[in-house]
Amino acid sequence: MLNVTLASAQPYDVMVFVGRFRFFHNGHLAVMRRALRLGRHLIVLVGSCRQARSLRNPLNFDEVRATILDAFEPAERERLTIVPLIDRYNDIEWLADVQAAVHEVVGRLHPAGGPEPRLCLIGHGKDQSSYYLKMFPQWASEPVPNHESLSATPMREDYLADAEAGLAKWAAHLPANVVDFLRSFARTEAYRNLAEEAAFIADYKRKWAVAPYPPTFVTTDAVLVQSGHILLVERRNNPGKGLLALPGGFVDQHERIRDAMIRELREETRLKVPSGFLEGSIKAVQVFDYPYRSARGRTISHAFLIVLTGDRAGLPKVRGGDDARRAFWLPIGELEPEQMFEDHWHIIRTMLPYASRD
Repeated sequence: MLNVTLASAQPYDVMVFVGRFRFFHNGHLAVMRRALRLGRHLIVLVGSCRQARSLRNPLNFDEVRATILDAFEPAERERLTIVPLIDRYNDIEWLADVQAAVHEVVGRLHPAGGPEPRLCLIGHGKDQSSYYLKMFPQWASEPVPNHESLSATPMREDYLADAEAGLAKWAAHLPANVVDFLRSFARTEAYRNLAEEAAFIADYKRKWAVAPYPPTFVTTDAVLVQSGHILLVERRNNPGKGLLALPGGFVDQHERIRDAMIRELREETRLKVPSGFLEGSIKAVQVFDYPYRSARGRTISHAFLIVLTGDRAGLPKVRGGDDARRAFWLPIGELEPEQMFEDHWHIIRTMLPYASRD
């Protein structure tokens, strides 16, 4: 139960703060301390959870949760509830996730039958990623200024380029426990893999720096399913080396997008199904264009759902080729988002419902 002695001093029962917190810095800490002054309890919703480590999300939920909690005294931690959120391409689904998470926590803090709890969303509208602050009219809203104009993006970039130099530059803007954690994390294989990918991406972007304007890349992905299985590849190279992905790749200058999808599908999996049969089995096509879906830059993917009819001979034989270390069929129920490249798990979740439609 909440500490009822705080009620007279604080205008809200529950404060809500949404962010990715990678890395948790003094700006986040300042917002949370203000939230704890305004409310009796603070719900922290950590976005972009249940996905593979990436340059934008190098830490998993448990690590983020620990860095937040360790920045507070024990009495303050009792007033914090930290909950993971997954990314969604559909805003309505994301809003429902937030509402459900808050409702579940509030239900535990405020049993039914009492007065309606007073809720308030707190946050700083720093950029286009903060549009959510206007999407909860049922709650009060508390805007806050950007503490010291801090942003986690340059912190991540400097840290992954050189952990020691990055921490020396940003240590004054991070809670001491976060600095300690990041020093330890820099000695792990996970950090080394991320640093290798960061170097690859930096070199990749340098090669395009001479373009007269930032490039936009067009790619394709094949969501190929049969008999409750989905065809995946393991990536051979960075970005995402070792992660699982949908077969796909870049569209050549002189080919149609559909032709590029079938070409990449066959190059990466050595699938022997005739092209005409694959085209005739397409059930849905959808564009995935979230501006930050790829670390390489603006990358727009056209995903094709292909549904093959079950065959007594079993699943078609496949093997890795081109950029794929291996190709294989995976039971759909065994998909793990933490193993998937970029937003491919979200692409799969979005496309699969179309498999059963005529």
